[in-house]
Amino acid sequence: MLDSYRHQGLRKKMIAILESEGISDRKVLEAVGRVPRHVFLDKAFTEIAYENRAFPIGEGQTISHPYTVAYQTQLLEIRPGDRILEIGTGSGYQAAVLAEMGAMVYTLERVKALFDRTRPILKSLGYTKIRCFYGDGFAGLPDLAPFDKVIITAAAPEIPETLLKQMRIGGRMIIPHGEGKVQKMLKISRKGEHDYEQETLDDFSFVPMLRGKTV
Repeated sequence: MLDSYRHQGLRKKMIAILESEGISDRKVLEAVGRVPRHVFLDKAFTEIAYENRAFPIGEGQTISHPYTVAYQTQLLEIRPGDRILEIGTGSGYQAAVLAEMGAMVYTLERVKALFDRTRPILKSLGYTKIRCFYGDGFAGLPDLAPFDKVIITAAAPEIPETLLKQMRIGGRMIIPHGEGKVQKMLKISRKGEHDYEQETLDDFSFVPMLRGKTV
């Protein structure tokens, strides 16, 4: 799908909204500004793709608000070359923003239909620093660990111990935690082999993180 001047103009307006709502990291704003969000959505949403709202992407899943994507990305404090484990590929939009920040992204999706749909989109956009995997997010990718950062894009009813162990010492996890309509965003830093520091941040609303995988 063409990334027209109109789409680029709408992204600039979206970036201005994100700034007004407190996203201050210029590199994050620039990364979000480079990703054609409309490409990750059904054509029916093309004209409203840059509104600060979530949209359905099928299979009971959504693409997050641009603010939510920018907020989680900003909390990660990405440095070029960081190896990031993303749990919940979804539309692929968050993974694209992470790649624009210079990260090596390992993204895991449990819904086979989304995995099959999203991987070709990311490839068509030239995101060579994104590796897509199909599997259970609670299991992570132990064979590729440790990761510098871990980002969860669904509401976790509990903090997965398996994923904590897949962070390197000095690493960081950003995870929406809790059940029900509203969750707390947590920032968890790994200080030692068995030592973690947790900070509770703002309220968000995510679809639930589920175990297993669909076929």
